[in-house]
Amino acid sequence: MNFKNFREYLAWLYYQYLLITGIYVLEPWEKSIFNSILFSAIAMVIYTSYVFVPIHVRLALEFVFGFFPPTVCPV
Repeated sequence: MNFKNFREYLAWLYYQYLLITGIYVLEPWEKSIFNSILFSAIAMVIYTSYVFVPIHVRLALEFVFGFFPPTVCPV
């Protein structure tokens, strides 16, 4: 895939994003506020998943399979 096709594909994806969310009808300053809120919310969900999902998976495994002793990692 060459660079021109990749750019066209990204432009097509951005166009689809505009159509699906309906922000193509907004003014530029409204688009920037909407995008800022959306990407902030997505970033918070990703961060929260990164921090808390491993803890809950470990607790679920401990509940199902019994207690796992903590691993000792020499520093």
